[in-house]
Amino acid sequence: MALLKVEDLSLSFGGLRAVSGFNLEIKPGELVGLIGPNGAGKTTVFNILTGFYQPQEGRVFFDGTEITGLGCHRINRLGIGRTFQNIRLFNELTVLENVKIAYQYAGGYSWRHTIFRTGSYRRYEQEIAEWALSRLEILDLAGKAEEIAKNLPYGEQRRLEIARALAGRPKLLLLDEPAAGMNPQETMELLELIQWLRQEFSLTILLIEHDMSLVMKLCERILVLDYGMTIAEGSPEEIRNNPRVIEAYLGEEVS
Repeated sequence: MALLKVEDLSLSFGGLRAVSGFNLEIKPGELVGLIGPNGAGKTTVFNILTGFYQPQEGRVFFDGTEITGLGCHRINRLGIGRTFQNIRLFNELTVLENVKIAYQYAGGYSWRHTIFRTGSYRRYEQEIAEWALSRLEILDLAGKAEEIAKNLPYGEQRRLEIARALAGRPKLLLLDEPAAGMNPQETMELLELIQWLRQEFSLTILLIEHDMSLVMKLCERILVLDYGMTIAEGSPEEIRNNPRVIEAYLGEEVS
């Protein structure tokens, strides 16, 4: 059974059709790419899947449950985590606090425990700290735990976003242009990290990315959007040599 199933998803902004008749099925453990020109509707799809936008048409199912129209927090708690095209951190908080907040958001505890500082509250706070540090260690950020998030170099801010997404214990991870702004060495390290995370946490991953070298090496299956519509779907080899994709986006075959 598909972990994520999207049926005939459509959304318009005014007279602009941002997404039109979008369909997608992702099986558990798959790593799928979503590519296309700027403005093709890729991030809009992510925003619908995570509850930031509500579709005007279509339905979304996750792990056998319909999630169409649910709010962001409910979708997150069901097991969908994401990063953003433009980095969204709590800039004035520490690296550790950024990840702890994500853990609390995904789990939570009673307000009574917070007010009265019960034993359950103290144990939970300890659990949060240990879990958050473990995520930072995975992303090689444990040594920066007490630094203010905005002071991190760009590449480390990207990794912090991934650590924060992992803190929610997702089954499905949506990565929106994770290699944006990275140099070739950082991009290669990111590729290896995503492959490792997928195996270590049994993650299913949907990836938006403009770095075609990364996409072709990383993804097993790729969908191509153009003007909100899917124009191609297939293996990296099929997409690389698809005349319609070359004309609309790639410009030439990708090595």
